[in-house]
Amino acid sequence: MFNPSQSIYHLFTLPRWQKRIVMVTADLLILPLAIWISFALRLSTWTPTLNDGVWLMLIAPLVAFVIFTRLGLYRSIIRFMGVKALQSVVIGVTLSTIVLWVVATFAHWKGIPQSIYPIYWGTALLVIGGSRYLMRRYYQLLNSRQHQQQRAAVLIYGAGQSGAQLAAALEHNEYYRAVAFVDDNPSLHKSLIQGLSIYAPEQTARLIEQYAIKHIFLAMPLIAHTRKRQIIQSLESLPVHVRTIPSMTELLSGQRSIDEIREIDIDELLGREAVAPNQALLSVCIQNHHVMVTGAGGSIGSELCRQILRQQPSSLVLYELSEYALYQIEQELLEINRSEGLNIPVIPVLGSVQDRQRLDETIKNNQIQTLYHAAAYKHVPLVEHNPIEGIRNNTLGTYHTAQAALAHQVKHFVLISTDKAVRPTNVMGASKRMAELVLQGISEQTQHTCFSMVRFGNVLGSSGSVVPLFRKQIQQGGPITVTHPDIIRYFMTIPEAAQLVIQAGALAQGGEVFLLDMGEPVKIVDLARRMIHLKGLSVKNETNPYGDIAIEFSGLRPGEKLYEELLIDDHAQPTQHPRIRQAHEDYLTWPQIQQVISTLQYACSQRDLLTIYQLLLQHVNGFKPTHLPDYLAPLASHTLPTSNSHTNTSPPRIPSLSFTPLSAN
Repeated sequence: MFNPSQSIYHLFTLPRWQKRIVMVTADLLILPLAIWISFALRLSTWTPTLNDGVWLMLIAPLVAFVIFTRLGLYRSIIRFMGVKALQSVVIGVTLSTIVLWVVATFAHWKGIPQSIYPIYWGTALLVIGGSRYLMRRYYQLLNSRQHQQQRAAVLIYGAGQSGAQLAAALEHNEYYRAVAFVDDNPSLHKSLIQGLSIYAPEQTARLIEQYAIKHIFLAMPLIAHTRKRQIIQSLESLPVHVRTIPSMTELLSGQRSIDEIREIDIDELLGREAVAPNQALLSVCIQNHHVMVTGAGGSIGSELCRQILRQQPSSLVLYELSEYALYQIEQELLEINRSEGLNIPVIPVLGSVQDRQRLDETIKNNQIQTLYHAAAYKHVPLVEHNPIEGIRNNTLGTYHTAQAALAHQVKHFVLISTDKAVRPTNVMGASKRMAELVLQGISEQTQHTCFSMVRFGNVLGSSGSVVPLFRKQIQQGGPITVTHPDIIRYFMTIPEAAQLVIQAGALAQGGEVFLLDMGEPVKIVDLARRMIHLKGLSVKNETNPYGDIAIEFSGLRPGEKLYEELLIDDHAQPTQHPRIRQAHEDYLTWPQIQQVISTLQYACSQRDLLTIYQLLLQHVNGFKPTHLPDYLAPLASHTLPTSNSHTNTSPPRIPSLSFTPLSAN
């Protein structure tokens, strides 16, 4: 079937020489027509008497052809015709009209009114210039229509100012085109923004099918976190890729523009409404203090540094073993200093928490008053395979750091602990519980240094988090590997965790273990499914064999628990902060700690794993290792008495989840 649109579009695909022939032929045909139209207009009849005007019809196209060729009109590319090409058309038509007038005058052709020539000039200009403009415009329309079909259809969720700005930005986007809005506000439904209709959220599924929508962009930078989470959850089951515009903070700071679409951050899925920090608690141990952070390049350590810097300490010492990590955080803090006009001295120190001499000189030379101890080996399987290094860094490193702080009269010492220290099944958790015991014991020996511990669970986006791993596995086409179908974890954003650590440290009087409210527990397999769905993909399983991403269960890793806990016993008191509680737990006396540390140091130097595990079993409440070398396997069923604890209590109840999330009210 003949398709005029395709036939005309085909002209633009011809070789250049063929296009020139088409242009010349068109001019040779329409210029005689222009002469005839000129006579018809002059004589006010559709059947004008031409007389010698017939000669004009014959020579007009020939004269124009010569002049147009000399002016290069047939070398112009119509689709890119600009002002210069139109100027050439005007000049060419003008010259050809003058030539025709001169020829007719000297030839004494009769029956040709003088007014024919200006009429011809206007008519020729219209048909020559107009034909080229129409072809150019037609090409643009066809090309635009094809490009429009190639761009992915987008539904914008949020018909406010941000949504309107996003729609305007997408007008010229190479990859996306907005087709409709969805908004919760009923008063906006059936209205138009930039020619796009606004629909109710209930119509989202129909719109996806109607417009073949592949993406939904959330344009709600000011919406409450809880509501945003609900919206994201409502979109999870739909076969679309859900993304969002930057936050209002990023937009106002100029860091990002409205059309910089990003992936949904996992904390937007799992997080909760932030509790406004107590500014007095944030600043009391930091402002006008010399502050030091060990493990400054780690996930928590680096965020502590960012927040500490903004509380304007007298100086900030970054203590870090990794040269690369230290360089990265130093450069970032220097940029914050510059951009926010803080001018806080930032001092990078390469060193290990196992090096007592390096700790002493760093604390002494920089007159440290507040120390946040975040340095630790925290990857459970790695420490399980390297238990001596884990003990040296996590337990003995804490001991050396605390002793150095005590020796140089540091005022505040805060240990960053972990929920894995509670009834641990791995060396990492046991080593961190031993670190807590060290501080609980040493706090009895001093009135000057206030030692405290802050215990919490997983943080989103840390180096050990499953989130970056899952994201990478999805990008690679799967499968996503989950250790166990029933494994659950608590999650908290890194900024919230760091903020609460600082506030908890300010609440300390000496020897306290603080617990952070981690929110609701999350089933890891559900997290994996949600991340798949938000990418617009489906889970591949027995009921859906043609899905996109499979989820495979690899089995619990060495030392890994199904459930993590924050309490050893069931008694914890609230504090003045709604998301911080204080635990009351058994601990060892300072002489007992000194004996344990001395034995641990000797056992590590002798690579004596048997003694190390015996000490952990004896002094870490509830330690039940699940992964032991063959020659240590008998220890797994052997639990030594704990009668040497400072307080005697009955054996703790061990529920699967002993921590009840706190209310923010």
